Amino acid sequence: MGGFGNFAISFSIISVLSGCMTLYGFGLNTGGPVVMLWGWAGVGLMVLFIGMALAEVTSSMPTAGAMFYMARQLGGVRWGYYTGWVNLLGLLGGIAGSAYGAAQFTGALLNLQFGWEPTTEWTMVVFTAILLLFGALNLGGVRVVSLLNSVSVWWHLVGVAVIVAVLWAVPDSHQSTEFVFTQFTNNTGWSNPLYVTALGLLLTQYTFTGYDASAHLSEETANASVSAARGMVRSIWVSWIAGFVLLAGLTFAIQDYAATAAAPVPPARIFLDALGPDTAAILMLIVIGAQLFCANAGITSASRMAFAFSRDGALPGHLLLRRVSRTQTPHLAVGLAVAGPLVLALPSLYSTTAYTAVTAINVIGITPSYVIPVYLRLRHPERFTPGPWILGRWSRPVGWIAVIWVGFATVLFCLPQTSPITAESMNYAAVALLTALALATAWWPLARKTLTDPTGTPSTPGPKDH
Repeated sequence: MGGFGNFAISFSIISVLSGCMTLYGFGLNTGGPVVMLWGWAGVGLMVLFIGMALAEVTSSMPTAGAMFYMARQLGGVRWGYYTGWVNLLGLLGGIAGSAYGAAQFTGALLNLQFGWEPTTEWTMVVFTAILLLFGALNLGGVRVVSLLNSVSVWWHLVGVAVIVAVLWAVPDSHQSTEFVFTQFTNNTGWSNPLYVTALGLLLTQYTFTGYDASAHLSEETANASVSAARGMVRSIWVSWIAGFVLLAGLTFAIQDYAATAAAPVPPARIFLDALGPDTAAILMLIVIGAQLFCANAGITSASRMAFAFSRDGALPGHLLLRRVSRTQTPHLAVGLAVAGPLVLALPSLYSTTAYTAVTAINVIGITPSYVIPVYLRLRHPERFTPGPWILGRWSRPVGWIAVIWVGFATVLFCLPQTSPITAESMNYAAVALLTALALATAWWPLARKTLTDPTGTPSTPGPKDH
């Protein structure tokens, strides 16, 4: 990959046309427009701090293992081991979120065009087909992946421009500026507006995940010590601008707020009410295409992470998962990147809130793994050798802001999102995180005997690893 291809994969996984669209209904009910718009601006800034701090460490250590390798070099074997497990959990959760969102939008499109009402079981079938399709495409090698991601960049940018332009030009009426930037809505069952506002930040934080793909693909990127760091940061600020424009365009075009907030796929309801069925169908195809590009890029990133983690002997079945095909693709790791999201999404067959839990799994799994290397770099500056992409005197303040924000967000998204709390409305994200950590702990006595570094040298835990 060149620098653009490296940027493209992170931009594709962030995918504002996936994250913003699939959680837009959550945003309408959890704080409403004021939280969505101003939350996007504020959380986006925090994510930019995270991305810059992580990019600085990536520039120093550009490897496919990314955060787990960085954490191991800066903090020891056990730090790297647990960082790898939570990072992999978050990556699999992100794939599940984007692919399931594409399945939901596909069902909404069929309902719009043919009046067919999709069932939960049917959505799961489409979700599975999407995972299998892009798993197969990922077996074709990194050049195929790079081409798809390059197309994805333009699909997203042009798609956002088309959607916002059509929603601005065609409808006879729009919401007021005051409504878009000040309207607060709470349909969560919780009475505390500050708590509801904090929960509403999930939309933005979920969308801004996956940019670590630039680091995971660094071993397949030219001049990675610069290109991977630059691609990561660029993917964040471009998405920050595009996402704000998209959210504002959607919210201005709402015709019936209550009906839109209650719809199974709220953006589809906005398109239909504001534009009519034919134009709505075209815009929905744009969104579905973006979600599919996002799922494809996510499988690529997760498979490289699983491959690198297995190459170092850290996962069960590592001798199989580290294998590569004749196209130099870790084909069995691709299989894991398909099967893992399927398992995470299965509870959606039985729980109406399971999809939101999957997105929370993505946030609380992957986001902490972004700042663990940053924290260790701040804690042990003597172990860190800067690369060519550096923040200079801003390194420490940017790093500490990133660490503090992630600590807050991780706790926040483990909390219940609706009231009253029942077995169906429970937020199971924390359960998934604890399960992954329990599995990692159970495997640790065996993993510590097989762990190696990327050169094949055994890693014997020392005093600093305990």
